[in-house]
Amino acid sequence: MKPAGPIPPEFAAQWGELTIAGTPASAWAAAGTPVFVYDPAIVAARVARFRAAFPAVDLHYAIKANPLPAWLTAVAPLVDGLDVASSGELARALAVKPAAAISFAGPGKRDEELTAAIEAGATINLESEGEAARALAIAGRMGRVPRLAVRVNPDVELKGSGMKMGGRASPFGIDAERVPALVRHLCASGADWRGFHVYAGSQALDPEAIAATQAATIALVKRLTEEAGWMPPLVNLGGGFGVPYFAGDRALDVERVGAALAEEIAGSMLAAAGTRFAIELGRWLVAEAGVYLTRVVDVKESRGEQFAVCDGGLNHQLAASGNFGMVVRRNYPIAAAGRMGEAAAEAVSVVGPLCTPLDRLGDQVAMPPVAPGDLVAVFLAGAYGASASPAGFLGHPPAREVVA
Repeated sequence: MKPAGPIPPEFAAQWGELTIAGTPASAWAAAGTPVFVYDPAIVAARVARFRAAFPAVDLHYAIKANPLPAWLTAVAPLVDGLDVASSGELARALAVKPAAAISFAGPGKRDEELTAAIEAGATINLESEGEAARALAIAGRMGRVPRLAVRVNPDVELKGSGMKMGGRASPFGIDAERVPALVRHLCASGADWRGFHVYAGSQALDPEAIAATQAATIALVKRLTEEAGWMPPLVNLGGGFGVPYFAGDRALDVERVGAALAEEIAGSMLAAAGTRFAIELGRWLVAEAGVYLTRVVDVKESRGEQFAVCDGGLNHQLAASGNFGMVVRRNYPIAAAGRMGEAAAEAVSVVGPLCTPLDRLGDQVAMPPVAPGDLVAVFLAGAYGASASPAGFLGHPPAREVVA
């Protein structure tokens, strides 16, 4: 048997059945499976915890983690800003938040996307000097003053992160040493200078590593500000906050991160000059708020291994299958939704309906006996689930998504 990650403590069982937002899993699945169920109350609790730990820092939601419109309607009022990475996400963000609270990142913005952002009044996080030139030219033709920030490719990386985005050659952002000259050019051109965006990595669970990266980021921004000669209105420190997907993972101590950041901000000339700071979070806010429910279609044995074949798989939950940035495949939290608390009887591999051996949601996990018709729950499905998965592969129907 292979271990699975820890089930988030917000989920309970009633008479042996998983409940989500107080409702049995079977009720959520009654209209059809597979289905993602999202509980906004869990996000509200996360936001409250963040506010307590970071009282002087704005909170942005990176909507790429979960851009479902109904979900954005629930989450947007809880946060200060939304960060988007395409014109499609921009349109969804504008439906729930004013443009002044939206920033647009991404290394491949097309001219029509720059035009849409400038027209709306959203902040563009510039990823290259070429993109800056295009944005200024487009704004000039439109007769508009663009809101422009610079995304910095920092000379530091977030140690222990699942995805490093700094300290190396990168398609993301502008190398730090070239940033001051660009800032001076933007300000001389009459743009509405909005500050810096610095993102060094993601999915980190070590509070000391995150705190050290934030301290290095503030020092970097201070240096860039002095060299550029223009004070940034906002410094987006990125995010990087991880969640415990796998066995042995420990939840991030955000209070330790918050205390360390408060000290850095208090001693910074940036804060004294009125610069605001923001942290951009996706998975830490929403991953644990979602559950993916899929129904067992068949149970079979092959060469001594038990398989529970379900009606959904990597076409909806690519990340849980181990094919979304995972170097060594490990099991997400997974359970038989109707038999919570029962003793495990056997090792079961939970697979989907696709014609590929990659379609495996659980690899030899310990479960009670399952039968056709039973529900399997895959947890931490609130981030990078349906929208990050190849839903069109082999033509199976999409999963439903429901906000509790």
